[in-house]
Amino acid sequence: KALVLGLQHMFAMFGATVLVPLITGLEVAPTLLMAGAGTLLFHLITGGKVPAFLGSSFAFLGGYAAVAPRLADGAPNAEMLPYACLGVACSGLVYLVLAGAIKAFGIKRVMRCFPPIVTGPIIIAIGLGLAPVAVSSCKADWPLALVALAVIVVCSIWGKGMIRIVPILIGLVVSYALACFLGKVDFSAVTNPDCHWIGFPVKKAQTILGVDFSNGAQIWSAIIAIVPIALATIMEHIGDISAISSTVGKDFIKDPGLHRTLAGDGLATTFASVFGGPANTTYGENTGVLALTRVFNPVVIRIAAVFAILLSFCPKFAALIHTIPPPIVGGVSFVLYGMIASVGIRNLVENRIDFTKSRNLIIAAVILVSAIGIKAGADDAIDIGFAKLSGLAVAALAGIVLNAIFPAGDYAARAKEDEPPKGNTFEV
Repeated sequence: KALVLGLQHMFAMFGATVLVPLITGLEVAPTLLMAGAGTLLFHLITGGKVPAFLGSSFAFLGGYAAVAPRLADGAPNAEMLPYACLGVACSGLVYLVLAGAIKAFGIKRVMRCFPPIVTGPIIIAIGLGLAPVAVSSCKADWPLALVALAVIVVCSIWGKGMIRIVPILIGLVVSYALACFLGKVDFSAVTNPDCHWIGFPVKKAQTILGVDFSNGAQIWSAIIAIVPIALATIMEHIGDISAISSTVGKDFIKDPGLHRTLAGDGLATTFASVFGGPANTTYGENTGVLALTRVFNPVVIRIAAVFAILLSFCPKFAALIHTIPPPIVGGVSFVLYGMIASVGIRNLVENRIDFTKSRNLIIAAVILVSAIGIKAGADDAIDIGFAKLSGLAVAALAGIVLNAIFPAGDYAARAKEDEPPKGNTFEV
């Protein structure tokens, strides 16, 4: 029974987890390997108490797009992806710093630096900034893209039980089956004799070993462009742990403690990025499975992690995932990027941010214009000599500084010692 439940958890995370490498150009095999290994590492650090699964984070898609945008023909930017992975690895270390600060000073004092008026607009900007990428992918075959989009919407709104929990996976399967029927899928990579059933998932060129460490400007540009995204994902993490606590009926923010869950998530992200995988995050889909099955044993989650690791050692499976046509990925991204922006709006609403106050309007305005208007690597990027600041980096710095300078908002006045800010998952 535990094996079956573990397999169910793996399928719950599968659609969203493999979508990130398809969008960014990273490989599927190390993504699955690091999702499983990161989950086991998280459970080790938290004492095996929290039934959470760690899969690919959508929040860092904007960072990957800024540092390693796909080439003109749609091929992955193999040269720049290692630099993006290095930036994500450094962002994972921010979790550790924050975890230590929370342990030393308490949640209230630390999180006051990252209120929703700063993180909310950053999340909105991540989603809106990626919107042109989704539309560009859909252009090749709008009917196929709209099928994927429609299936996800129908499953999310009218689906029951597991159907409502895994809309991305169902959308991928249905639209992929239609593409196969119409003869729009190329299986040559799967049938290639060089594509074996068993193989090692990690390749040196796709890890941070592919970084030219003598190129300091490029390294710092990647780090500065991506690290500020951790401000948003930390809020996401807190929201996820709160959701899991509510579902299970145990306060995991107190035991094993938010400092331990943050450390586990951050180390899993750094560990994954070092080996060429995307950033990890606690998955809302798997929280939905917990609520559906009422089976809260963390051992079941660890079984799912082992399944993901085993699957990563099958190159033919990874090749099969890469046969998914780009318009299908575009259709899924179409709703996904909009959901990311909507989650940012929801973050502001749930925390009752008062936009009749000029301080809040100005902070949000500066963040949105900076994040969306300034493109990393382009002529309008902010050159500080040893690196170029991306829009998200400028937005995060400006938001934190303005929030510190302006008189305290109503959110700071309402904050309680044991009540961390609300956050939300990026998953559909």
